[in-house]
Amino acid sequence: MKKGWNNMVLERFFPDIYVKSVYELPIEALKAKGIKGLVFDIDNTVAPFDITEPDDDLIELFIFLKKQGFRLCILSNNNKERVQLFNKNLKTLAVHKAGKPGVKKLKLALEKLKLSPQNTAIVGDQIFTDMWCGHKAGLTCILTAPICNRDQLVTKVKRGMEKQVLKVYFKRERK
Repeated sequence: MKKGWNNMVLERFFPDIYVKSVYELPIEALKAKGIKGLVFDIDNTVAPFDITEPDDDLIELFIFLKKQGFRLCILSNNNKERVQLFNKNLKTLAVHKAGKPGVKKLKLALEKLKLSPQNTAIVGDQIFTDMWCGHKAGLTCILTAPICNRDQLVTKVKRGMEKQVLKVYFKRERK
């Protein structure tokens, strides 16, 4: 791949931080950076797309993050029923039909949370929705590895292209 323009185009999809799992979030580094809010994708970021409710570990993580002072939000392209059911035990701000990579509903969520883009991070498993949305809105972008290999069909189609972009990202990060 050529250097220059091509890499600039790809950078809109690159994360600022990569972690294998939401359980590996660099809490102290995020605090040091002034991050006060975390916006989470659901499907394949915090749970497989076909799991309807969060497990106890995720509920405990959200409780821990709140105790650490973070304001939390779920931002999902999924439907209202899916998001509300998943959020029932997380008890946080939840936004459905987010339209990622569009930023309209993300900006509304930030207003409700009383956060600015500069002190918020988005956490997701997809570069073409979560990372691009976060960068367009000016957030810190944290990419997680997908929780499992099961995906909705539309996501499966994107994963092949995603792998190619991530090869460039990881090659650059090793330098």
